[in-house]
Amino acid sequence: MAEFMDVHNHMQGLSAADLKAAHEADLALQGEEGVEFKRAWADPVSGKIFCLSEGPSAEAVQRVHERAGHLADEIYEVPLVV
Repeated sequence: MAEFMDVHNHMQGLSAADLKAAHEADLALQGEEGVEFKRAWADPVSGKIFCLSEGPSAEAVQRVHERAGHLADEIYEVPLVV
């Protein structure tokens, strides 16, 4: 399985509760695509959210985000993680 970092833009004003709800929506759907969402970070001022996941492909990660209602703007495979 590969690891991925995805970026969501334009999420200014996001609260901690909003981030938790979005992450939980991903977790509820992740098994259907063989994805595991590991962690999410947000900066409500810049409007950026970053999600670390593991899965079979960037497309599988995006399908989960799409079904959860928040498409990623960018998805990067990250082959080196420490």
